[in-house]
Amino acid sequence: MSRKNETLLMVADTERDANMLYAVGVFVPDPFIYLRADGRKPCLVLNDLEVDRARQEAPQARVLSWDRFADRLRRDGVKRVGFPQVVRALLREQGVKRVVVPANFPHGLARQLRDLRVKVRVRQGAFFPERAVKRADEVKKISAAVMMAEVGLAEAIQVLKNSKIGKDRRLMHHNVPLTSEKLQAVINIAIIQTGGLANHTIVAGGRQACNPHERGRGPLKAHEPIVIDIFPRSQRTGYFGDLTRTVVRGRASEAVRKLHHLVARGQEIAFQNIRPGASGAQVHKLVQDFFREQGCKTARKQKRMQGFFHGTGHGLGLDLHEGPRLSPNSEDKLTAGNVVTVEPGLYYSDVGGVRLEDVVLVTRNGCRNLTEFDKQLEV
Repeated sequence: MSRKNETLLMVADTERDANMLYAVGVFVPDPFIYLRADGRKPCLVLNDLEVDRARQEAPQARVLSWDRFADRLRRDGVKRVGFPQVVRALLREQGVKRVVVPANFPHGLARQLRDLRVKVRVRQGAFFPERAVKRADEVKKISAAVMMAEVGLAEAIQVLKNSKIGKDRRLMHHNVPLTSEKLQAVINIAIIQTGGLANHTIVAGGRQACNPHERGRGPLKAHEPIVIDIFPRSQRTGYFGDLTRTVVRGRASEAVRKLHHLVARGQEIAFQNIRPGASGAQVHKLVQDFFREQGCKTARKQKRMQGFFHGTGHGLGLDLHEGPRLSPNSEDKLTAGNVVTVEPGLYYSDVGGVRLEDVVLVTRNGCRNLTEFDKQLEV
């Protein structure tokens, strides 16, 4: 059976489920029903609180009232009306008995539907594979979210520049220690003012930066690398941006300068090899091989990983991490229209961590960088 002739079913909200937001394009905080039967116009079943707004904002769908279904089912003698009963009633209206659901479909609901003799098949992998190839309007929305990250980073850099170097190399701002938490707040507030939301922003200095997902905590110090990783989501569109820079307030050591130079060169190698048909695993391997050739070993040392031990990048869109992947085990081939991050890093506990991240669009002839923020190390 072709995908066009399948009946697709989702029961989710659009605040947390990217597939539902992609399909509907309307923010709805509570779970509702999406059904697309045999390539026909999709049906949405929502409570009456959302019906009128959905009809205005989702003209591509047929918007139906949950209460209408519930009233009819109760008249037919159904005592308990929930998602299983309404889904079955909707399927009967559409004249179908089997559905395809995403891998994150609620297990309990799938079992209840099967008890009602609805045939449920789970699609592993991407529910909407076309999400990986961004339309022109989606690229603009991602670019806007990247700009939000750049605004937040610019504010953080300004605070760092205005900070003073105190005792024990502690950075002082307005006569109080400048902490990771304070700089995270500066970034997040700036992004809120642009219409975005930034959660779990990373500002990690010194050895903390050697753990790529360490958010950072406590006082920041001069003359050591600070990894700033910002990944805001637009409140209006739901699309993500992603941006990482490594900076030093004061003077960077020669070891840090070398790592920063090598990571920037590793990024360039990825840029040069990102094109339609390229293997995500191969792009990653080229960066990994370059680091190895430069003497940057990756291994476990002193009970922690050192070197380059994460993927080179990932797809970006309505999810922060989506396909295609630039990583050692990726089976993805790049296609024009993919939007991916390029974020190599090197981490050594005796030096600190360095990571740089830009967002690029795969084009017919290569890639185009959607990120404009410079990569100055010392501030």
